[in-house]
Amino acid sequence: MKVVVFSTRPYDRTFLVEANRLAGSPHELTFFDTRLTTHSAHFAQGFEAVCAFVNDALGKPELEILARHGIRLVALRCSGFNNVDLEAAARLKIALARVPAYSPDAIAEHAVALMLALNRRIHKAYARVREGNFALDGLLGFDMRGKTAGIVGTGRIGLNVARILKGFGCEVLASDPSPNPELAQLGGEYTSFDDLLGRCDIISLHCPLTPATHHLIGRGAIARMKPGVMLINTSRGAVMDARAVIAGLKSGKVGNVGLDVYEEEGDLFFENLSDTVIRDDVFVRLMTFPNVLITGHQGFFTREAMTAIAETTIANLSAYEAQGAPLHAVSVALLA
Repeated sequence: MKVVVFSTRPYDRTFLVEANRLAGSPHELTFFDTRLTTHSAHFAQGFEAVCAFVNDALGKPELEILARHGIRLVALRCSGFNNVDLEAAARLKIALARVPAYSPDAIAEHAVALMLALNRRIHKAYARVREGNFALDGLLGFDMRGKTAGIVGTGRIGLNVARILKGFGCEVLASDPSPNPELAQLGGEYTSFDDLLGRCDIISLHCPLTPATHHLIGRGAIARMKPGVMLINTSRGAVMDARAVIAGLKSGKVGNVGLDVYEEEGDLFFENLSDTVIRDDVFVRLMTFPNVLITGHQGFFTREAMTAIAETTIANLSAYEAQGAPLHAVSVALLA
C-alpha cells in the first residue's frame, strides 16, 4: 500500500522502515514531519492509507478531506484514539486501526520512575550538584515500603505498576470497573474509587480517556484525598483537571505531581519549543512548582516499545490490504 505517515521524527522513520523491511517491504512509506491538520490532510492525495500519531487531528473536517482523497484506512501508531471522530470515520467508511498494546513495562516503569524522582527530589538534586551545591535541605523523601499506593485502571500497565510497587513493599489498592483477577495474585486489593482516594499516599492513573474518566481527578476527588498525596498521570492528560491540581498544590493538599501527559499537550509535546514563548498559562503555572515533574509523553519511548509499535502498525496495514480489515480495528463500540 502507498502510505503517508504524519508527525514523524527520525526515530519513527527508523523503526517503521525496519519493520517494513522485516515484513518483506510490502508498503511504500512516505514520511512528513508535519502534524495532520485540515491544512496538511491534502498531502494524503495519491495515497491509500494514512499513518497517524496521538496529536494528529482526526476530527470530522480532517476525515472528510482524507475521504475525498480516497483514503480508506487510518492506522494509528498508538493505543489511544480520543483524537478521532469515530462516528465520522464510520460514516465515511474509513477503517481505523491502532496498536492496543506495545510495552506495558515501558509506561509502568516510567510511572514508577516519576514516583521515585519526585520522592527523592532527584531532579532538584541533579541541578544542585551540577552547580556545586551539595546541601540536603529540601531534599527529604520518604520510604516507599509501607506506603499505600492506589492504581486507577488495572490493564496491563496498571498491573505492572502494581507488581513493581509490591516489590517496594507498598500496600496496593486498585479501582477498576472491570476487576482483573491477576491483581489478587500480586497481593493487591480492589476497593471503591472513593475509598482509594481517601487511603492512598500515592495515586497512579492508568485508565483510558472516556466520558466517564474525563477530569476524573478534579476538585471533588482531590478534596477526598489524603493531605500531601502524590499524583502520577501517564495515561491521558484529560483524565486530570490541571486547574484543580494547581489549586491542590497551592493549598498543600497535593504534595507531589508527576505528569507524562497533559490535556492540552497537542501544541507542546514532541516539539522543540526552547526558543519560543509557551502561551499555555496553565502549563507554565504547573512548571513553577518545585514538587511537579513533567516529561513530554516519553513513557512509551523504549526500543522494545518502538519496535512493537512499528511491527503492529505494519501488520495492521498488511491485514487491511489482504483482508479488507486491520488486525486491531477501532470502532464506535469501543467508546461504550
